[in-house]
Amino acid sequence: MRPPSLYTHFDSKSAVIDAMFGTAWAEYLRSVTELHADLPAEPRAALHVLARHFFDFAAADLARFQLMNQRTLPDFNPSAGAYAPAEEVLGRLTATLASIGLPDDGDRDLYVALVGGLVDAQLANDPGGQRWSQLLPRAVDMYADAVGLPRIPGTSRSPSTRARSTR
Repeated sequence: MRPPSLYTHFDSKSAVIDAMFGTAWAEYLRSVTELHADLPAEPRAALHVLARHFFDFAAADLARFQLMNQRTLPDFNPSAGAYAPAEEVLGRLTATLASIGLPDDGDRDLYVALVGGLVDAQLANDPGGQRWSQLLPRAVDMYADAVGLPRIPGTSRSPSTRARSTR
C-alpha cells in the first residue's frame, strides 16, 4: 500500500490546508493590489469599490471563504508564511482607511465585520443569488455615514437615506 500522492508534496493534511489558506489569501492580495491602482480618490467611492471587490471574491467560492474567514477546521492555525498575505491585506486596508481619514482600528474592524457578515449571510441564505449582495451599497453608505465620510459629490441621496413609508 502506498501513501496518497498528495502526501508526496505535503507532510500532512494540516500542511495541505495551510497551503490552501496561504494560496487563497495570496490570490486575494494579488487581486486587491491590482484594484488599488485604480481606486477612486473619493473616500466613500473607494469604500464601495473595496467592499464590492471583497464581497464578489469571497462569495464566488464558499469553501475558500470558509477557509479564509471562518474557523471551521478544528485546531487549524495557519503558519506564519501562509498567514503573511492575510496580514498584508489587513495592513493595506488599515493604510487605505487611514488615508481617507479613518485611522481607528475600531473603524477598520467594523468595516471588516460589516462586509464579511454580508458575505456570510449571502452564502448561508442565498448562495448564487443577490439577496445580500444588493444590500452591500446601502450597508457601505450606512457605515460611511456613521464614520462621517462626506457624500459622493453630485449625489443627493444614498440608498441608505432614501425615503421610507411610515405606514
